Amino acid sequence: MSQTDSIVILDGAKRTPRADILINNKEPGLFSRFSATQLGGLAIKGTLDNTNVDNGLVGHVVMGMAQHSHRDSIYGAKGMAWRGGLGKTVPALTVARICGSGAESIAVGAEMITAGLRHDKKRPFMVVGGAESMQYPFCLYNYRGKKVGAAVQKYGPIDTKGLAAGTHLQDMLLMSLYDPSAEMAMANTAEELGRRFEISRTEADEFAFRSQSLAKDNRDAGHFKEETVAVTVDSGPDSMVVEHDTHIMDNISMAKMGRLPAAFEAGGIVTAGNASAVVDGGAAMVIGKESDAAKHDVKPLARIAGIGVAACDSRIMGYGPVPATEIALANAGIEGKEIDRVELNEAFAPQAIACIRDFGKMGIDPAKVNMMGGAIALGHPLGATGSILTLTCAYALRRKGERYGLVTMCIGGGQGISLIIEAL
Repeated sequence: MSQTDSIVILDGAKRTPRADILINNKEPGLFSRFSATQLGGLAIKGTLDNTNVDNGLVGHVVMGMAQHSHRDSIYGAKGMAWRGGLGKTVPALTVARICGSGAESIAVGAEMITAGLRHDKKRPFMVVGGAESMQYPFCLYNYRGKKVGAAVQKYGPIDTKGLAAGTHLQDMLLMSLYDPSAEMAMANTAEELGRRFEISRTEADEFAFRSQSLAKDNRDAGHFKEETVAVTVDSGPDSMVVEHDTHIMDNISMAKMGRLPAAFEAGGIVTAGNASAVVDGGAAMVIGKESDAAKHDVKPLARIAGIGVAACDSRIMGYGPVPATEIALANAGIEGKEIDRVELNEAFAPQAIACIRDFGKMGIDPAKVNMMGGAIALGHPLGATGSILTLTCAYALRRKGERYGLVTMCIGGGQGISLIIEAL
C-alpha cells in the first residue's frame, strides 16, 4: 500500500472513564447500571460528537467485547452502534479475542478496509473500539430440562423455592478467570512468570506504586481529559457526572502496598494492590484510509503502522506481548529503539515486569513503558482495554511531539496482540 492509503485513526476518539465494579468493595460500582452495549454506545456517541466526520460516511462498526454480561450483550456491536447514534443501515460486528478484543477490533476494521471485499466505498469510514461491563452475572448451570418445583424447566425464570437445598450459583467473573488448558487461574500464570523471571514481591509492589503515582500525576495534570467523555449517572436526586477513572489512589505508599496479603498463592507476590483493577468502561474511534481523510477534510490523529498477534504457553499467558511485539515491529519496518512510548496492559505486576525485561532486549527503553500509569491504577475492562490504550497512546504521542507508539497486551489462554502507531 502507498503511504496515502494507510489506515489512520481520526482525531476525536473518546473513551468513558473506567469505574470500579464496586465502590469500596461494599456497594455496586458507578457504572453497574450500564450494560456493555450501553458503555460502548456512550463511547461511540462521544467519538462521533468530537470527530469531524459526517455520520452518513460511517459504513461499518466493529467493537470488541470479551464476555456476555447482560441480557442485551448478544447484540454486541449492533447495540452499541444504535445507542451511539448510528443509523439502522450501518452493519456491525462484535469481535472477541478476550483481553485483546479492543485491539482486535482495530485490526479487523483496518483489514476490512484494506481488503476491500466488504468495504463500503460510499461510506468509507468505520467505527472501531470495545466495551466491557465486568458486572458479570451469577449463573445456575444444568437446570434446563430438569424438574424444578412442579414442572420441567424449559426456559424462563426459575422459582428458587423449587431448587434443592444447597444449590449454588457460580460467579461468572471468577469462573472466567480460570483457564482449563493451563489448569490455573490468570493470576497464577502471573505467579508462574514471577518464578521464571525471579521477580520479587518488592519489585512487584514498586511497579504498582509507580503505576498509581504516574496515573495520579497525569490525571491531576489533565492529560486524560482530551481522550475522555464524561458520563452522567442518573440516580434520582443523587445524579452525578463521572469524569475520571475511579481506581486511582491519592494516598498510596509502599508501606500500604507491603501490608496487602498474597491473594492467590501462599507465599505468592500477586496482591490486590499489584494486579489490574476490575472496572467497567468503553472506547471508540473512527478509522479510514488516509486518502479518504484528506478527501473529506477530516484530521487524522495517527497511522496504524504495524500489527502483530502471537501465541504462547497458556501457563505464562502474560508473556504474549513479547512475541506479538516482535511481529508488529517487523511488520512496521522499524526497530525497538525507535519506539517513543509504550502502553502495556498491566494485567499483573510480575507479568508486566517480565515483558518489560524482554522488551529491553529489543531495544525498547523500559522507562518509556506506561508513562501515564497502567491498568493497576486505571483498570482493565477486558473488551475495551486495547482501544483505550490505543487512543491514550495516540493523544500522548501528539501532545509530546513523539512519533512511534507501541500498544500491547497479554491475552488469557496464551496470546498477545501489539499495534504500532505513528503520530500524524
